[in-house]
Amino acid sequence: MNEDSPLASALELAWGTLKDWAAELSSLLPNFLVALLVLLLFLPLARLVRSGAKRLTARTSDSPALQGLAGQMAFLGMLALGVVIALNVLHLDKTVTSLLAGAGIIGIALGFAFQDISANFIAGVFMAFRRPISVGDIIETNGYTGKVEHIDLRTTRIETFQGLHVLIPNNRVFQEPLTNFTLTARRRIDLAVGVSYGDNLRKVERVARACMEDMDLRLPDEDVQINFSGYGDSSIELLVMFWIHYPGQPGYLEARSEAVMRLKEAFDANGITIPFPIRTLDLGIKGGTRLSQETLQVALNGDR
Repeated sequence: MNEDSPLASALELAWGTLKDWAAELSSLLPNFLVALLVLLLFLPLARLVRSGAKRLTARTSDSPALQGLAGQMAFLGMLALGVVIALNVLHLDKTVTSLLAGAGIIGIALGFAFQDISANFIAGVFMAFRRPISVGDIIETNGYTGKVEHIDLRTTRIETFQGLHVLIPNNRVFQEPLTNFTLTARRRIDLAVGVSYGDNLRKVERVARACMEDMDLRLPDEDVQINFSGYGDSSIELLVMFWIHYPGQPGYLEARSEAVMRLKEAFDANGITIPFPIRTLDLGIKGGTRLSQETLQVALNGDR
């Protein structure tokens, strides 16, 4: 074969390139081994850090989701540190810089693309630490009232007293007004009722107070409050207020229903009237016609 032929030149060039690669690889082989050893060491270390992060988070939050998140973030952080050290051992500093810059850009883009998910996620983390609600609590938020069934890092699930399961984003639970009835374990019932203008209000107050004080569902350490709130179209408005233990909505509804029945029975037994709507017609005002005159005129016209 002619040594000056193109094929021979190509083979010689390829062989030279392979020898250069082999020489470079042999010089980098120790670094490759060290980098591999770094990764192998960081893998069990990352697992150990993950377990420690979970235990540490468990001291401040009983949320399994938050504990798992803290452990996973610690695990990935240690692995990322191991990869960075391995790349530095291989003298790939520029690659590390490019990867970090790319990760930052991707993170910003994802943050804008998933703003709602990110907001719910962050709110879930804050809720896990602050713990304004717990599973089993009776809460009212975003127009829903019910028992908390499950809390994760994105949503809160409650079961309403109508049997509906409602998923509410954590961002709305965190930002909107929230009432936790379980924290106080008691609730006041305000019962509005009207009595006739002809009734003795002192007697009404005594009867209503005695009626409510005998209720078994009422908290005995809280006084019954009776207030007359104003003059209505057909009655004098009365507000009866008393406190009950509040384990849940069924207890509240039962106590309110019992109070309505007892108050009606007590008023009936003492001759106190809860009036129907009453309208008084006065046809004799200025510019009008008296009813008696109008009746007489109709009668006269009928005789004709």
